[in-house]
Amino acid sequence: MKKVSPYTIEDLLDKLSDDYTPADRDLIRRAHRLAEEAHEGQRRASGEPYINHCLVVASMLADLHLPTDTIAAGLLHDTVEDTAVTAEDLLQDFGEDVAKLVQGVTKLTQLPRVSRGEHREELLNSPAPEADEQDLRTRKRDLANETLRKTFLAMDEDVRVVLIKLTDRLHNMRTLGFFPEAKRRRIAQETLDIFAPLANRLGMWQIKWELEDLAFRYVNPEKYKEIADQLSERRETREVQIKGIIDHFFQVLKDAGIEVEISGRPKHIYSIFRKMTERGKPFELVRDIRAVRLIVPDVPSCYAALGVIHTHWRPLPNEFDDYIAAPKDNFYQSLHTAVIYDDGKPVEVQIRTADMDTNAEFGIAAHWRYKEGGHRDKYDERVNYLRQMMEWRQDVEDAQEFVDSMKTDVFKDRVYVFTPRGDIIDLPSGSTPIDFAYHVHTSIGDRCRGAKVNGKLVPLEYGLKTGEQVEILTAKHGGPSRDWLNPSLGLVRTQRARAKIRNWFKRQDREQNLAQGRGMLEHEIARLGLRELSQQNLEALAHHFDRNVEEFYIALGCGDISIGRVVNLLLETEESDDMLLFVPPTSEPPSPTDAVTVLGLKDALTNMARCCNPTPGDEIIGYITRGRGATIHRQDCPNILRIRDRERLVKVSWGEKVRTFPVPVRLTAYDRQGLMGDVTNLLDSEGVNIRDASARTSKNLAELRLVIDVKDLAQLSRILARMENLPNVLEAVRVKGG
Repeated sequence: MKKVSPYTIEDLLDKLSDDYTPADRDLIRRAHRLAEEAHEGQRRASGEPYINHCLVVASMLADLHLPTDTIAAGLLHDTVEDTAVTAEDLLQDFGEDVAKLVQGVTKLTQLPRVSRGEHREELLNSPAPEADEQDLRTRKRDLANETLRKTFLAMDEDVRVVLIKLTDRLHNMRTLGFFPEAKRRRIAQETLDIFAPLANRLGMWQIKWELEDLAFRYVNPEKYKEIADQLSERRETREVQIKGIIDHFFQVLKDAGIEVEISGRPKHIYSIFRKMTERGKPFELVRDIRAVRLIVPDVPSCYAALGVIHTHWRPLPNEFDDYIAAPKDNFYQSLHTAVIYDDGKPVEVQIRTADMDTNAEFGIAAHWRYKEGGHRDKYDERVNYLRQMMEWRQDVEDAQEFVDSMKTDVFKDRVYVFTPRGDIIDLPSGSTPIDFAYHVHTSIGDRCRGAKVNGKLVPLEYGLKTGEQVEILTAKHGGPSRDWLNPSLGLVRTQRARAKIRNWFKRQDREQNLAQGRGMLEHEIARLGLRELSQQNLEALAHHFDRNVEEFYIALGCGDISIGRVVNLLLETEESDDMLLFVPPTSEPPSPTDAVTVLGLKDALTNMARCCNPTPGDEIIGYITRGRGATIHRQDCPNILRIRDRERLVKVSWGEKVRTFPVPVRLTAYDRQGLMGDVTNLLDSEGVNIRDASARTSKNLAELRLVIDVKDLAQLSRILARMENLPNVLEAVRVKGG
């Protein structure tokens, strides 16, 4: 895809192939005329006329050889969102296809009422006078997630929606430098998390690599510049080397009677960074800085060329991949190898046919580059594959959860495992035996009680690997455990399995779910030492999830809302006094810390108050002492509430360098041999230090009291949840007293 794009309608029309009829060209002219009139006077952050952006997007779509209505929709893609043009206008003037495509990529300007909650729009969408910067950021994030959810659902009906969205994002990334730094970082991170993986899943290499490099430039500018400078320093030498390698390869293959086109393959900065990170190697040791691509007439020629290359140069071990016989899950096909060249340094080699190369570069969009033939089947295969991975799409109403599920179920790499009968099961990377069980059959998932991998028993949180054979051990009756939906335990990784587990609980009695949800919340609040919620804050919490209190409890009980999400929300709360967290006192003296920032005072000395011992996640305040800097207290500390000299109080916040904090924990269990060892191993796996430990038994019950060092309350929540899942453990809670 060319970086220099047309800025006039004539340039756009000139690049269209002869396949576009006069009627097609007239439609594109009309679309441009309306877009130009609608965006009259509008300018982008770069200062250029807004219509330029529309022309660039349409030009990219033309480069992909997409149909006329798609190019017209590219010209009009921002009209409904940013101008007085309506969807009805587009339907009347351009037809249903263009109108639907534009609607599919139009951003939401307010949150839709997709489910319950009478005041959801009023609470979340209307600008309230008391709304602070955090509220505005939250609303923007929710709107962005709802827009992505809407786009992905529209993609299910017509994949061209996403092609327009990707080209729109690509041009926005090319001009991202004109935005403020915070916005640049947010958009760039979203691009790395969502849009580049989406392009990869659609097999569109050209768009994927450019999105990655542009986003990486703003997400990690220091490392980007370091790699770019190193590439620049070696460019002339590398180009000379590549030309010599290409000439040598061509002559060797020609002598072997193989027709071939050879080109140097440019290395992209983000891919180099990822390999440096994954392999733990410096730039100099990332072996495929030099790479060539061989295009041959047919599949037999691919393997013949591979044999010739391996005969003349020594192949590197573990560097050969046959993606022709076993294509990647995005339908990518090629042979990959790496050999030691004459100068003793490695060269990466890709070997493929021209069709494979087109499919690799353009992915799902390659379908429109062919007039006829078997490529329709490949297109349908790709679309159906995406739909299968997103079969849960209509069951998830929460936008954040939908986007998170896309990251895990659709964008992640895949693993391929076998059933005992030898059937291949395709799952997202990181999937567990429970995910496998629900993929095979809902009933097997519901009754799953254990698993064997390659004949050996494994825990249910075991991460499956490609090539393993999985056998699920089931009970005759029963259903899933609610703990399976606890994200901190890592028992279920896919949205497909989560949706089926929730459906099982939804079928249970409403009153049972109501009581279960209330009990889960009360238990979690008690376990973490959070203060009891007032009715007002409980209603606010329920409204956050678009429900009343009763519906909130039922959703929590049946698993529609995970207790982990609720806990994270409570831990993030910064404004409500009723949601303050309790941290018990400790006898340790206060110590200086760099974990806290005093607003307005650079490098101020701070000490943690021993009367309330705040932990990251608590609301805190500073008290200026004589000679010892600021002492950091919880905002609800009794000593702070009694202070009369309020002028000595200063605003403080948790800084970036957060140390660990001691927290007392009590664990109650039926006494058994090895209990303390299991607890110690668990804490060791979390990297948590035990400051103090004591145990006592009464009849058949054991009580362990520990003081552990945690980074924050989110880590504490995860540790307590894992403790309660140890055999014989009845309860693990944070102690409120010393």
